[in-house]
Amino acid sequence: MIGNLPRKFTDKMEKLLGDEYDKFMSSYAAPRVYGLRINRLKLDVEHWKELSPISKGARPIPWAPDGVYYQEGERPGKHPHYHAGLYYIQEPSAMAPVELLDVQPGHRVLDLCAAPGGKSTQIAARLQGSGVLVTNDNARERTKALAKNIELAGVRNAVVLNEEPAAIAAIFPEWFDRILVDAPCSGEGMFRKDEAMIAEWEKHSVEQCSVMQRDILREAASMLAPGGRIVYSTCTFSPEEDEQQIAIFLAEHSDFYIETVPQQYGWRAGRADMARKAVQLDEERLQTIQGTVRLWPHLIEGEGHYAAVLVRNGERKPTLVDEALNAAPHYPNQSKAAGGNLKRDTQQGGHQIREKKQDHRDERRAAKRQTRSDWENTANDFSSKKRSNDNGRASKSVKAGAAAEEATPSQLWQQHAEQLAIGALSWPGHAVAYGSRVYIQPEDLPSLDGLRVVRAGWYVGEAVRGRFEPSHPLAMGMTRAEAVRSINWGSDDEQTLRYLKGETLFIEESAIKLKDGAPAKGYLLICTDGYPIGWGKYAGGMIKNELPAGWRWM
Repeated sequence: MIGNLPRKFTDKMEKLLGDEYDKFMSSYAAPRVYGLRINRLKLDVEHWKELSPISKGARPIPWAPDGVYYQEGERPGKHPHYHAGLYYIQEPSAMAPVELLDVQPGHRVLDLCAAPGGKSTQIAARLQGSGVLVTNDNARERTKALAKNIELAGVRNAVVLNEEPAAIAAIFPEWFDRILVDAPCSGEGMFRKDEAMIAEWEKHSVEQCSVMQRDILREAASMLAPGGRIVYSTCTFSPEEDEQQIAIFLAEHSDFYIETVPQQYGWRAGRADMARKAVQLDEERLQTIQGTVRLWPHLIEGEGHYAAVLVRNGERKPTLVDEALNAAPHYPNQSKAAGGNLKRDTQQGGHQIREKKQDHRDERRAAKRQTRSDWENTANDFSSKKRSNDNGRASKSVKAGAAAEEATPSQLWQQHAEQLAIGALSWPGHAVAYGSRVYIQPEDLPSLDGLRVVRAGWYVGEAVRGRFEPSHPLAMGMTRAEAVRSINWGSDDEQTLRYLKGETLFIEESAIKLKDGAPAKGYLLICTDGYPIGWGKYAGGMIKNELPAGWRWM
């Protein structure tokens, strides 16, 4: 039983729950449940069950088709499949908001308060590589975990930002089809999961959180296209942060309405009576708040959550890019090859090349925002003397090899892409260089100039002294079928564990799977049970380990 619950909290819960209060309090003595969500960018649940020893004791989470409960003691974070991005460890009730968001391939989606990235990776799985995901957190330190989880999941069509909502709203007015606001909150629903949250509860007061949530929702509304939907969610039981927040929003936004969430899985209706005192709202509109939902830990196998689905009236007219996105092949799930490019540069024969340029003043401002210490120890460090940050000026042309031909970073990617991946120049999106780094950026994305950019797209590699070095996120976003060179070991093979620890490996050349006519020497995609875990560099029977230090088995 968790002790030392704040008296102010327990008194409030007793008033809110009435006859159910004792049952609610008894939930704090119940064992915790543990969940993970299968990454459908890589495989489906049935394939995971066939592949994973963890699946033997797994049970389905009723509201999340890709989610399962696993048994305590399984330690899925220590299995090689975690390093392959096959699943994300996630609290079961936290999977509900994205299910309510109803994301479809081709949508433009914003996850506004995204770190550490569990819900963003869930959104990406729904998009299946089509459309755009903009994922953001306003805390610099938290964006490290956000970017890493996006990359671990193999997401190709995401941009990661470190901004305040108002700055994003200035660039993306009425642009998104779906917006998730998993708002920062007082965290009452996490008391059972993390007792440290109890000590933090007084610091993150309900009043402070309520003001912040109100501002975030207002900015989110300005970014939603007509006909789109916002899902607002919290992990608190506080009516001030839940129903009252929605009542205030409805009073200020007559063009929005609540879409009723069915009462199922043990979920309970929102409390319209708790919202009445927050704002003057006509009774009919007030009662629609009963269409929001509360997830109580004494009624479901999970922690506390609240969610509301807010729909904007109207309909966004489809653009030519929308049609292209919807027609484009989806993500190469379950080892299928990647599809065609949305916008081909016929003169270049591949990705349209765009080099980002900013004046010196912009670069100096950007450098102040992201210093070397800010990004120290991240999986892919931005802090090099050669580049101030990932939103910096494009580098000068680089001499390419002995012929001393001048080439920009994006051109070097174009020259080397298909030496690494079959059909790489046909992947959807366009190549864009920030400094010496190259990203594949989703089409139809507004300029990100002026924003604090953590990842400008799918980070595929870097131009270094006239050559192109592929990134770890490139490996994680590929399939083995796309690799020019690959090798595969079982998840229980000693070679897999040695690779994940960063060791040099020695193999027979015959073990390498090669594209027809490709030499064995070069970058090699390392796989476990058929799924990538990183790059190695093969020459003369030896694999030089290219797994970045921040991604190694600890």
